[in-house]
Amino acid sequence: MRLRRRLIVLMLAPLLTLAPAVALAQAPAPPLRVLVFGDSLTEGYGLPRKDGLVPQLQAWLDRRGQDATVLNGGLSGDTTAGGRVRIGYSIARHRPDAVVVELGGNDLLLGFGPAMVEDNLDSILTQAARRDRPLLLVGIALPDAGARDIPASDSTERAAWAAIWPRLADRHRALLLPNLFQPLYDAPEDYRAYLQADGLHPSARGVREIVEVLGPKVEELIAETRRRRALADAQPETDLDPADGG
Repeated sequence: MRLRRRLIVLMLAPLLTLAPAVALAQAPAPPLRVLVFGDSLTEGYGLPRKDGLVPQLQAWLDRRGQDATVLNGGLSGDTTAGGRVRIGYSIARHRPDAVVVELGGNDLLLGFGPAMVEDNLDSILTQAARRDRPLLLVGIALPDAGARDIPASDSTERAAWAAIWPRLADRHRALLLPNLFQPLYDAPEDYRAYLQADGLHPSARGVREIVEVLGPKVEELIAETRRRRALADAQPETDLDPADGG
């Protein structure tokens, strides 16, 4: 009887050894982590939590069946200079697989020049792209002259601001949404109908309009993240970048 039990144990031992490996192989991959790094527009200033940009974007992706978690890296009042300082901390804290960068609106309001803004964004994108993270750059453009009830800006200044975003996107191989507010300018009603009482921040309705345009770009970002992850999984492991916390 004792011999029989030993034989059974010997027969089951290989199966018991394989069980954890089989379970690990069958475990679903965790959702991709997408960090939206920006200012009050990202944080959801003036809105109930569920109506902010990040929650509405998360709901949009969920409806599309995207297995991704959207992380809120917004800070009201932040400029590109502030973002340059805190991007490393935000990456280390959230450990994202991909990053959306939305900054520049406060620089514009404060009258900072486009050259300084571009330099700061260049540093932010460089830090965010470590470990081959895909990027989506979201621009803030000055309104076109003659646009419906929108104060016109100087054409030279407008051109200088507009050139920042595609130049940075090309330099960092980032996806690009040139102007976060363009969906509001293109909407059938006066764009101010989509803003809060302060005339600056989008209302819940305005955020919905923005997400309808931003969402497909984030889907592209997710697809690119999965593509790069598949390529990385097929390559031998390399040491992590010691300068990167995530």
